[in-house]
Amino acid sequence: MKKIFFFALVITASMGVKGQVMQQNAKWATITIPQLKCWVCKERLEDFLIQEKGPNDDAGIVKWMINLNVANIRILYYPDRITLDYIKVSINNAGFDADTTKAVAEAYKLLPPICKRKEDGGGPEKGKPCNIDPKLQ
Repeated sequence: MKKIFFFALVITASMGVKGQVMQQNAKWATITIPQLKCWVCKERLEDFLIQEKGPNDDAGIVKWMINLNVANIRILYYPDRITLDYIKVSINNAGFDADTTKAVAEAYKLLPPICKRKEDGGGPEKGKPCNIDPKLQ
């Protein structure tokens, strides 16, 4: 009886390890977001990504780093839970362009003027940098 219990325990433990091995490692990707040059846009995108990430971090997005100076986001995600294309579509749904994909028109209209494309009159005011945290100014 002890041998059967031990054998069952070993099989159960090995199945758990096998399941963990099958999960892919998190992967970094860089996405260019041309409108992402100001603090307002950064906060707006982060609020949207927090909703996409989900309360238990089970959606596949682990974390991100936004660089306002070069207008891009580096995002860490699990490719077996979410695809890079889905992440780009999520950014488009927030109203921002992502690499070569364009923002959803309805969401883009809701962006503040500072976060819109240059050709639409968006961007920071002349002489007023907006890539610095307002709390530090």
